Amino acid sequence: MLSATRRPNRPAFSRWLLLLAGAGWLTVVACQRQDPAPTNDFAALPTTVAAPADNPGSPAKVALGRALFWDPVLSGGRDVSCATCHHPSKAYADGLDLSIGVNGQGLGSSRHFLLPNTIPFTRRNCTTVLNAAFNGMGADGSYNPGTAAMFWDNRAQSLETQALMPITTLEEMRGGRYPDALALDSVVARLRRIPGYVTLFQAAFAEPAPVTATNLGKALACFERTLVATDSPFDEYLRGNTGALTAQQVQGLNAFVTAGCAKCHSGPMLSDFQPHVLGVADNGKLAASDAGVAGTYAFRTPSLRNVALTAPYMHNGTLATLQAVLDFYDRGGRGGRRTSQNPHVATSQLDPLLPGDVPNTQAILAFLDALTAKSYDRTIPAAVPSSLPVGGNIR
Repeated sequence: MLSATRRPNRPAFSRWLLLLAGAGWLTVVACQRQDPAPTNDFAALPTTVAAPADNPGSPAKVALGRALFWDPVLSGGRDVSCATCHHPSKAYADGLDLSIGVNGQGLGSSRHFLLPNTIPFTRRNCTTVLNAAFNGMGADGSYNPGTAAMFWDNRAQSLETQALMPITTLEEMRGGRYPDALALDSVVARLRRIPGYVTLFQAAFAEPAPVTATNLGKALACFERTLVATDSPFDEYLRGNTGALTAQQVQGLNAFVTAGCAKCHSGPMLSDFQPHVLGVADNGKLAASDAGVAGTYAFRTPSLRNVALTAPYMHNGTLATLQAVLDFYDRGGRGGRRTSQNPHVATSQLDPLLPGDVPNTQAILAFLDALTAKSYDRTIPAAVPSSLPVGGNIR
C-alpha cells in the first residue's frame, strides 16, 4: 500500500541543466542532447493503490464490487449500471458530451433516449474512472483515499461516497421509481432478495447483516481501485526510460510546460484537483446554465491521464477534440488577451493561470497521446447475480 507521505522515485539525471520556465515552474533542457529530463512538475503514477483504513481491499470485495458495477439492478428502472457510462470499450467513460442514463438505449455515441422521454441529460461530462483511485494525489505523490475529492465540483470525498451518488440522482440511475431519499434503501432491499448477492456480501463483509448501503459503496470503491492504468509512455519516461517518448512528444512536453499548462495539470495525475474559472460556453442541451462550484463557474482541473481516449472535453463536453481544447486556451492568445465564452462569466473573472498563448500544438497533442496507458482491466462479466442484462440497456 502507498502511504500518505511516500514520494514516488524520480530518476537522477546529472547531465541536465535546470532552467526556470515561467513564474516558478521548472522545465529541463538537455546539455548534451535534445531530450529533456522529467520536470519537477510531474512524477510517474505509483504501481500500488492505497485504500482507506476502514475499507481495505480484498478479493471478495472486488468480486462483489465488479458484479455491482455491471448490474443494472442498482437503477430505479433496472436499465442502467455504472458500466453504462463507464465502459471499458470507452476507456471507462462514454464518449458523449453529456451522458444519457435513465430511459436510454445503446452504448457510447449510439446511445439515445427512448420515446416518450421526460428524463434530462446528465448535467456534466462523464469522466473516466480509470485511475480515480489516485484522485487528490499531490505533486509529491501523497494522497488520502478517505478524503479524495470526486466529481467536477469536488462535492464528494472518497470513492466510497462517490459511488453511491449516481444511484440517488434522477437522470443518472434513479429515474422516477422512488424519491431520492428512498433510493438507497430501495436498492438495498432489492439486493437482499437476490441470493447471489447475499452470498457475495457475506463473503466480503464479516457482519451479521452485511447487505447495507455503506457496504455497497465500499465494494464498488474496492473494485474501482483495481481500475488503474500506470504504464503509459510518459510513466516509463519518468521512471528513467528516456527512449519511451518520441522527439515530437518531448517537444510537446516542453511546450506544455512553457505554455503554462503544467501550472494546473501537474503532479502524477496531471491535475492540481483545484477549481478554476475558464469561461467555457454552456452546453445547449441543459435547461439552465451550470454555475459550477458554489455558483462561481469554477470547475475542477481534470486529470489528463488517458485523455486521448476520453473525448469530448471540458466539464460539459462542448469541445469535441483535443485540438479544440488547445484552440480554446489559445484564444486571442498571441497578444495575451483572454475572453470568456460564457455570457454568465465576465472576462475579469477568468483564472489568471489561463494560458494566453499555446505554441506548437501538434507537439503538445503528441505529448498528450503519450499519456495513454495500454494495460488496464477490460473484463466484462458473462452474467450478474440479478440475471439482468450485463451493463444495462446498452445494446
